Amino acid sequence: MTFGPTEMIVVLVIVVLLFGANKIPQLMTGLGQGIRNFKRGLKDEDEEGKDRPRVPSDTNDKVT
Repeated sequence: MTFGPTEMIVVLVIVVLLFGANKIPQLMTGLGQGIRNFKRGLKDEDEEGKDRPRVPSDTNDKVT
């Protein structure tokens, strides 16, 4: 299912009516910051994983 230009215009008009023209830039700024923070978090996690050697966890050695 593809969206044509008419459907996109209808969705845009509904969004503007719901949020108002002033609120949309604030929403997009928040979305952009969220995506940036997510990517930064993934990058930091990858860098932390490179510093520490991976130790395999073997749960079969537990004494019960």
